[in-house]
Amino acid sequence: MSIKKWNLKGKPNDQKVFKLSKELGVSKAICSLLVSRDINTFEKAKTFFRPELSMLHDPFLMKDMDKAVQRITSAISNKESIRVYGDYDVDGTTSVSLMYSFLKTQNALCDYYIPDRYNEGYGISYLGIDDAISKGISLMITLDCGVKAIEKIAYAQAKGLDIIVCDHHRPGAELPNAYAVLDPKRSDCEYPFKELCGCGVGFKLMQAYLKHHNLNEKIALEYLDYVAVAIGADIVPIVGENRVLTFYGLKLLNAKPRMGMLALMKEHKRIGKMTITDVVFTIAPRINAAGRMKHAHNAVRLLIEKNEAEAIKTANEIEAFNTDRRAQDERIAKEAHAQIIENKEEDRVSTVVYNPEWHKGVIGIVASRLIETYYRPTVVFTKSKGGVLAASVRSVYGFDVYEALESCKEHIDQFGGHMYAAGLTLKEENYEAFKEAFEKVVSETITEDQKVEVFNIDAELDFADITEGFNNILKQFEPFGPKNMAPLFVTKNVLDRGYSRAVGAEKEHLKLHMCTEKERLSEMNGIAFKLGKHDSYISKGLAFDICYAIQENVWQGKTTIQLGVKDIKIG
Repeated sequence: MSIKKWNLKGKPNDQKVFKLSKELGVSKAICSLLVSRDINTFEKAKTFFRPELSMLHDPFLMKDMDKAVQRITSAISNKESIRVYGDYDVDGTTSVSLMYSFLKTQNALCDYYIPDRYNEGYGISYLGIDDAISKGISLMITLDCGVKAIEKIAYAQAKGLDIIVCDHHRPGAELPNAYAVLDPKRSDCEYPFKELCGCGVGFKLMQAYLKHHNLNEKIALEYLDYVAVAIGADIVPIVGENRVLTFYGLKLLNAKPRMGMLALMKEHKRIGKMTITDVVFTIAPRINAAGRMKHAHNAVRLLIEKNEAEAIKTANEIEAFNTDRRAQDERIAKEAHAQIIENKEEDRVSTVVYNPEWHKGVIGIVASRLIETYYRPTVVFTKSKGGVLAASVRSVYGFDVYEALESCKEHIDQFGGHMYAAGLTLKEENYEAFKEAFEKVVSETITEDQKVEVFNIDAELDFADITEGFNNILKQFEPFGPKNMAPLFVTKNVLDRGYSRAVGAEKEHLKLHMCTEKERLSEMNGIAFKLGKHDSYISKGLAFDICYAIQENVWQGKTTIQLGVKDIKIG
């Protein structure tokens, strides 16, 4: 089972904290958080709290950008048919929605295409290429995929279909022979920011097109809600250019949500106050559900819809897909747990499980659920089209699962992805060999620290420190995400005020009402998901320590501060 470690960060330099506190006119507690993020000057703080659009890089710094813009310009001017092609996840569908919507405003003759998760699989498919050729399409722009599709792109180019690749995944040793390959991670690309998502690369192409044609570059800003949703869903670092794109994308999402987004958010109580967390847990799962349970073209149809009635109708269909998805992933997660126990694999350093009946659309979610319990690199397989096995791979903090797969590639047909998430296919007869090879590679390369879930705690607080003013400044640290995580705090010797209780269908969560031994008049409410096991201890009135993030709870139109408790230490 998962072991959790609390790591209280070292106290930052007092002089730097004091100096910054004086310059900014905010508390030393806030400045301590800033200095620990290497924000130790007035200018750095200004850049952090007030991201400016002028901080975005020139899109033409990206390798092949000039070629891509010229080819699109030529296609539009010659009335060629263009296909916008993207993957079936959130990053892919938002990318397609952005590029298709923009090209339509430029009078392009274009359509969009999302591969079927089950019949075509990830990335560029021969079916998608042949369909484009049969329809007389001469240019295809791929988004969030393509950088490793060497053979398929060669096939397309040989058939007279030019391809512009917009991708952000790590390339292989060889780049595809496409008309242009836009990927900040290619080794010969000098673009300053390497962590764009696929939709971010599409946004840079749109920016470059506007700049090349001397059009108002502010037009691109109208599409930043797509980019913000993609950044949140794809778990890319929210620093540098991504912080700017997310900051302004969330502003747009809250001030002027497009019809499809609004339809997805209609039941949400925070419309107008959406954070990146709300995006990740409200909008993204529903967009993903379309591709997981039915077909992702439904998601694109919703995201580009301008008619309110049609948007609501499609959103309701997607909501039904999402309900089905939740039921499937809960059932499969239980079956995967049972398989691990039955095979006596609780003490391995990796998890590899397989059932031919598991739904391909939810195995990625199941992999993440298994990590919550066992906290180790995890691969979940099911049977796919053509008898091959398909898997979703998820990793733990600091462990590069892509490199691990690279070391096992003799057993794999295809794989691709990132440090923390990947996908692969292999022949069924290679499953056991892969399972043992993956376990061996992980056992030889994972460190002891990577085997333990670590909560990096920013500071110890008293409940009296958690004021409305403190929270208001803390909210300006948003948007949160990798490399700018929500600050975590610890408070020790906490007591139940007598109203705490286990909640949930299986009493698996805790609703907390707390004070501390030394501050009995300072009370805080909290929610602790999956920590219901501590209820019997807490209800006895015994002291415990909590690790938490500060959140807001909206109830009947009233907003209050609550603690999102991540872990509890007793005794």
